[in-house]
Amino acid sequence: MSAATKVLVIDDEPPIRKLLRMGLGTRGYEVLEAGTGKAALALLADKPELIILDLGLPDIGGLELLQAIRSKDEGVPVVVLSSRDDEAGKVQALDLGADDYVTKPFGMDELLARMRAALRHRLQAQGERPVFRLGDLTVDLVRRIVRVGERDIKLSPKEYDLLRLLVLHAGKVLTHRFLLGRLWDDYTDAQYLRVYVRQLRQKIEADPERPHYVLTETGVGYRLRAPD
Repeated sequence: MSAATKVLVIDDEPPIRKLLRMGLGTRGYEVLEAGTGKAALALLADKPELIILDLGLPDIGGLELLQAIRSKDEGVPVVVLSSRDDEAGKVQALDLGADDYVTKPFGMDELLARMRAALRHRLQAQGERPVFRLGDLTVDLVRRIVRVGERDIKLSPKEYDLLRLLVLHAGKVLTHRFLLGRLWDDYTDAQYLRVYVRQLRQKIEADPERPHYVLTETGVGYRLRAPD
């Protein structure tokens, strides 16, 4: 039997920690808990395989703690818990290396799905797969061939670069700033990015107005749906 995945929950609210301890524990996860940033840093020595981080901590700012975690462990997936109106905090956390965010109040099923996607993305990043498959969409990263079903899709170089970035980070939210910085050398308005996302959707989505593959994270960025 494989060892349970070790999850570090960092939240100063005991009811939230209890909810996560029970919800994750019944699904086979091993749960470590920290109510402060200082306690969380000490628990990094136990090598958690995933971290759930609340940004509102009493002793260390959540973003500062995220930077400290990343300085000690570049690879561990981090899912941020965010208040509903903290859009700027979400963007900052993602730009600082968080893998995803879940908005409070959250459902356990949604959180578990985001955790699985973050863990899968980390494994994929460690060994890039040459062929990516998601439903009818196939992307051959070696031969630069994109297909939907049996149909070859002709993309412009910039459209392909956008899709490749999304594929390499499937399941992870990519912020506007991240995508703009990777796709263009000089500063470009986010509206320019939206144009390319729209063009890409028109070529790979069955219904570009209700996208199945390239999902919008309002005010934050975009996410390619993770394979099941």
